[in-house]
Amino acid sequence: MNSPISPLSPALGRVLATVSVGFVVTQLDVTIVNIALPRIGADLHASVAGLQWVVDAYTLAFAVLMLSAGALGDRFGARRMYAAGIVLFALASLACGLALDATMLVAARAWQGIGAAAMLPNSLALLNQSYGHDPKLRARAVGLWTAAGAISIAAGPVVGGLLIAAFGWRAIFLVNLPICAAGLLATLLWVPRPQAERRSPPATGAGGNADIDPRGIDLGGQCLAIVALTSFVAAVIEWRPLGLGHPLVAGGFVVALLAAGAFVAVQARVAAPMLPLSLFRKRTFSAAVLFGICVNLTYYGMVFVLSLYLQRVRGYTPLQAGLAFLPLTGGFLLSNLASGWVIGRFGVRVPMILGAITAGLGYGLLHRVDAATPLIGLLLPFLLIPSGMGLAVPAMTTAVLASTDAQRAGTASAVLNTARQAGGAVGVAAFGALASGMAATQIVTGMQASTMISVGLLVVGGVLSCLVDPEPHAAAAGSRKSAQERDATRVGESR
Repeated sequence: MNSPISPLSPALGRVLATVSVGFVVTQLDVTIVNIALPRIGADLHASVAGLQWVVDAYTLAFAVLMLSAGALGDRFGARRMYAAGIVLFALASLACGLALDATMLVAARAWQGIGAAAMLPNSLALLNQSYGHDPKLRARAVGLWTAAGAISIAAGPVVGGLLIAAFGWRAIFLVNLPICAAGLLATLLWVPRPQAERRSPPATGAGGNADIDPRGIDLGGQCLAIVALTSFVAAVIEWRPLGLGHPLVAGGFVVALLAAGAFVAVQARVAAPMLPLSLFRKRTFSAAVLFGICVNLTYYGMVFVLSLYLQRVRGYTPLQAGLAFLPLTGGFLLSNLASGWVIGRFGVRVPMILGAITAGLGYGLLHRVDAATPLIGLLLPFLLIPSGMGLAVPAMTTAVLASTDAQRAGTASAVLNTARQAGGAVGVAAFGALASGMAATQIVTGMQASTMISVGLLVVGGVLSCLVDPEPHAAAAGSRKSAQERDATRVGESR
């Protein structure tokens, strides 16, 4: 018989609220900034390529540093790293709000990404430490933590539109200051001190990486990952304005290729790799991670282009654009709830396939959108895209975690999140390049091309879904059953 879920005590509830602050601000900055891009471009005289860097500087730093941030949390304490991330994120947000030009804003956005990388994995590590005594209570806490992030993503466009209308685009960054201040104070007051952390077993959440030696960090792998991903994204962003034959563009692709090859070689040789390559020998894990890249690449890239379309082509104010985005972001809430039921009934493969088909259909419908399309014409695709993603992403995450041993769940989760963030950065770079230019026709043409690429990638995602074990949890359940049978045998033998 299933044991009841323990009640959520006030102390544990305060820890949950505290670590959710980090997830809220990191996710809020993903959607709130997109609404402000046209205003930022006009005020700071930034080109489309410059606006791509405003988005990708944050996403790149977030992606490439997340694995190492989890390892640093293991070494110095998740509480300390989480608090440091909040402080850095707040200071970087202040610098964003005071930026005098696009270069200063891009640099400050990169520092925001570093703060986000410190917060996200270590917030999960703190959650795991506080709730590790009760797996069912921990699952409930993680669900609430995830819901907080989903709500912030949905609220971002509307909140951003309101702030820009009332105070200007700088307010979308400055609003982080009181949130971070409250989060830091709550961390110092409510989260257990380092002595309690050291008495706890190593965390197995995204910040508790049992595969990384706490005595050191894979600095070589970290540096190569930064060079490879940044060079590739930079080459994609500058491809349209400079041309493929330009030395900076061609050189960027070459450097990215060489750095990526060196990264794989280093990961295969070091004792404590940043990215354990052995994980990719499992078909379900590899297919699910690639699926996640396809999903994030299409979504982040399309949101960037749609922000330009709504404000530069349709002439919407930031608030009107934020309200228009509401079905696209808010649709995640209902589909996430439905995903749990579908996974329980059909396993993980079915919701991944259905999700890819549904989101792909939404992108396909966007291909017909142009400057004259009425707003109601956007409603159905704006509902289908999040419905498909909300159905597929929880199943994808479940497949990744269930395909690995419990001791490596933290590593698997960190690899998945890193890959998805990297995919999002590439999506903004690629789709933004297609829609580069100030003319409405250029943006519409680029958006239509981006929708076809999105459809193609989600077809690939659907094929990858077929490679996923439909019920990867069955193996884990079998292992638990075998262990229980062995224990029963031992008890019988002792008698």
